[in-house]
Amino acid sequence: MNKKLVFWSIVVALGGFLFGFDTAVISGAEQKIQHIWGLSDLLHGQAIAIALYGTVIGSLFGGIPAEKYGRKKTLYLIGFLYLISSLGSAFADNVYTFMFFRLLGGLGVGASSVVAPMYISEIAPAKTRGRFVATFQFNIVFGILVAYFSNYLLQNIGEDSWRWMLGIMALPSLIYVALLFFVPESPRWLIVHKGDFETSRKILEVSDPEGVDEAIGSIQKAIDEEKQKESLSTFFSGRFNVPIMMAILIALFNQLSGINAIIYFAPRVFELAGIDKGAAFLQSAGIGLVNMVFTLLGVYLIDRIGRKKLMLIGSLGYIISLGAIAAAFYFEYSSGMTVPLLVFLFIASHAIGQGAVIWVFISEIFPNSVRSYGQSLGCTTHWILASIITSVFPLLANKFGAAPLFLFFAVMMVAQLCWVVFKMPETKGTSLEQIEKKLIMH
Repeated sequence: MNKKLVFWSIVVALGGFLFGFDTAVISGAEQKIQHIWGLSDLLHGQAIAIALYGTVIGSLFGGIPAEKYGRKKTLYLIGFLYLISSLGSAFADNVYTFMFFRLLGGLGVGASSVVAPMYISEIAPAKTRGRFVATFQFNIVFGILVAYFSNYLLQNIGEDSWRWMLGIMALPSLIYVALLFFVPESPRWLIVHKGDFETSRKILEVSDPEGVDEAIGSIQKAIDEEKQKESLSTFFSGRFNVPIMMAILIALFNQLSGINAIIYFAPRVFELAGIDKGAAFLQSAGIGLVNMVFTLLGVYLIDRIGRKKLMLIGSLGYIISLGAIAAAFYFEYSSGMTVPLLVFLFIASHAIGQGAVIWVFISEIFPNSVRSYGQSLGCTTHWILASIITSVFPLLANKFGAAPLFLFFAVMMVAQLCWVVFKMPETKGTSLEQIEKKLIMH
């Protein structure tokens, strides 16, 4: 294994760790925040979802600085956003200040979901690209696990325990910014935007020594073919409709599984099932552990059995687990370990399927000249749905109960299964330029 390539990928993927930590840490603070500031269910939903509104903006516009100033400088910006957000949220003295700093963190999450997988996909060899890009997803779930475990450890340290939960993220944010110093710029960006073949070749000789000439030749050919076709208007001209629709659909289905409702409100879901508060925090840590184990399995399999088979496995697991959770709440069999075990099955299904595949797949299906637009579109779709579901979940859960919500998620996963079976292409072991030939209308 190429040690430098592994190091670069892991460092960039640490943005995913902060992404996961930022996403999950709020689950430990959200009920306390509602209580101390006396928030209505509606305002509370907005206070928690505000970070997701930031992810929409970050994913929508994150590709712009990545194209203009480079992937590396944009990753630095993302690290500073995480740092400022964690400290500002921890010291907030009212809900609106809190929402402002959570919004900044959301900008970092959204931009990270665009730039980090894009960077890794551009430096990794085709035969191991899935595995390397999937390290971003592994870091997301590792961040979720650490956040849940951190919340569990900090829950009883006093009235301000929620501030410690949110503020502790400043430490990994600083480490991330420091390590980025040792990461080079994307070789594809250097060629496409700077014409710097010499530096690009030096980087590729490290990251892909066997395929350096082929990679540079493919990039040059792609530039020659696409040099007049890099505008946003061209992106929506109809030529890229196939990958655009695929990016939108995989992102839609990702959120219509209900994954963010579980991640953001895990202790609340377990308390709805009759589990006491302390145990609910511990069960939430269990979610993080299951997520990490099955993400590792997904990372191991993604370049072996392919993206499509993982999505098939995950879709079937979603349908079984979500349907069973809905039935458990409906027939009031949700006491004891029934719901936690079914939630663990749901998390395992997500981790090995959508979780392992989504960022890899979106980063692969667009050509070099419009990859940042495509990555932004897929990520923005993902985060718009995430923000909507998160903002309305407390309101709908209190109004209708858990059963109808989980039944809705199960039906959506039946639709995902149909899409995977009949429409989703396999991209395993194929170069980015070969994928372009298959999916783009010339």
